[in-house]
Amino acid sequence: MTTTTLIPNPAINNRSRDVQTAEIADQTWVFRSRTWDRLKFEIEYARQRGTTANSYLIRGDKTALIDPPGESFTEIYLEEIRQYVPLHRLDYLILSHVNPNRIVTLKALLAETHQITILCSKAAVNTLKNALPDAQILGIRTDEILDLGQGHQLSFINVPTPRWPDGICIFDQKTQILYSDKFFSVHLCSDDIWDKNWKELDADRRYYFDCLHAVQSKPVETALDKIKEFPAQYYAPAHGPIIRYSLSRLAHDYRYWCQEQKTRPLQVALLYASAYGNTATLARSIERGLLENDLAVESINCEFATPAEISQAIENCDGFIIGSPTLAGHAPTQIQTALGIVLSTAAKTKLAGVFGSYGWSGEAVDLIETKLKDANYRLGFESLRVRFSPTESSLQAGYSAGETFAQTLKKTKKLRVPQQGMTETQIDRTAQAVGRIVGSLSVLTTRQGEDHAGFLTSWVSQASFNPPGLIIAVADEQAADRLINSRTAFTLNILKEGRNLRRHFSNCIKSGSDVFTRLETQVGENGCLILSESLAYLECTVKERQLCGDRWLVYATVERGQVLDGNGVTAIGHRKSGSQY
Repeated sequence: MTTTTLIPNPAINNRSRDVQTAEIADQTWVFRSRTWDRLKFEIEYARQRGTTANSYLIRGDKTALIDPPGESFTEIYLEEIRQYVPLHRLDYLILSHVNPNRIVTLKALLAETHQITILCSKAAVNTLKNALPDAQILGIRTDEILDLGQGHQLSFINVPTPRWPDGICIFDQKTQILYSDKFFSVHLCSDDIWDKNWKELDADRRYYFDCLHAVQSKPVETALDKIKEFPAQYYAPAHGPIIRYSLSRLAHDYRYWCQEQKTRPLQVALLYASAYGNTATLARSIERGLLENDLAVESINCEFATPAEISQAIENCDGFIIGSPTLAGHAPTQIQTALGIVLSTAAKTKLAGVFGSYGWSGEAVDLIETKLKDANYRLGFESLRVRFSPTESSLQAGYSAGETFAQTLKKTKKLRVPQQGMTETQIDRTAQAVGRIVGSLSVLTTRQGEDHAGFLTSWVSQASFNPPGLIIAVADEQAADRLINSRTAFTLNILKEGRNLRRHFSNCIKSGSDVFTRLETQVGENGCLILSESLAYLECTVKERQLCGDRWLVYATVERGQVLDGNGVTAIGHRKSGSQY
């Protein structure tokens, strides 16, 4: 693989981190700790739109602070809070869920607020007591109401999910604000406190849901049923703008997206436990690979699931994947229990997979893999082992493992219909006519950080002369999340007839160095890969996009380009039907 100097894509915003504050209702403030860059490398931040960590202050006769941010914002957050209330005057600190990253901020608050009471769900009490042994911690029940005075009466809603088993939402009777934590959030940083331009949030909202909630759609539906019992006028989420203008639309979208998971023909049960969060992080990347290949995923946190729930998930699934940390050379008890259920109940025809994180030796993954192989289960990908915290490359490996598992499961279940076997009489006449539209075959390459990716397409048309521009139709399974942002760079490599470059790519996006090691490439001025054997290439920048039907139409301007073979002929993509690639 031939490369030149890497040139990163332009940053979304060069503004430094800050805290944006506004009064959103009577004696109620939001503190939006903002970062304009990608906060972490986890898959949920992959759109690189920045994010906000939202915290809320309610002041009645007593004062409550909801959900302080993680340690990356501790100093600037406390400095901003002090402008509105002396820290020693805080009476309650309410946590919608416990995040280890918040502990630093909590300790800093407790150093100045010795009399404060921390309120959380019953499930979170022990975790907090271990982290903050000297703090006054109270587990709340759903039938309890916290009266702050002056009409601010707070109700609490238990909304446990596999990812946040200690989750709660909070409703203020006076302002009719429902503090929804991870529900209705979005990773997007802007100056907009409210969702006034909510139509522009659709893609970000769907991406957030797919990353965090799609695999736990059943408990999400249960949470939605509980939330609708409260007459909320606003949703105040953990991330992104406060929902005021699209309240009913977003609630409807969540239900629709949950229902969508039930229509997928194949289902995977992903069973895991996570001692320090590393195995759970790896699970998220595998889930994404499964979801983007049209599989339904039921994610089960074995630390909080009952044996009956695990048995039911195994019975319902077409394949299962087990993720485990290694503790003192063994898998944790919960995973051993889950493995026992699998071995005693799961049909041998179900496809299996194993992954895990470890600190030193990683015996848990070896143990699970051996047990499954000895029981004659077939593995859908090579067992994945990650030492210590996952890196960007190991998360990409997790995504690829999910993708491989999905493709193997589809082949096993024979869901793929051989396209060559289709005849003209089997295809709808309208689809036949649409299929006569042809386009030049190209490989579109993108880059996120150090990760290069590409997919095959013929859905490209010139759209403007001045500036030179083109329109490309992009599906979610291609690179919709990579091309959705304005100013994103990509390169369109136009293929040459007689060359077989197309065999290395498909209509679904492929990423990772393995895709390109067999090809001669160079890195262009925009940081994306140029395929040296292509007929020509165009380096482009996304300007606008619009969702049309089941595709995103992306308009991009051509910044520069070059014909690499003046005697070559453009490769054309021919189809028999307009209902398939």
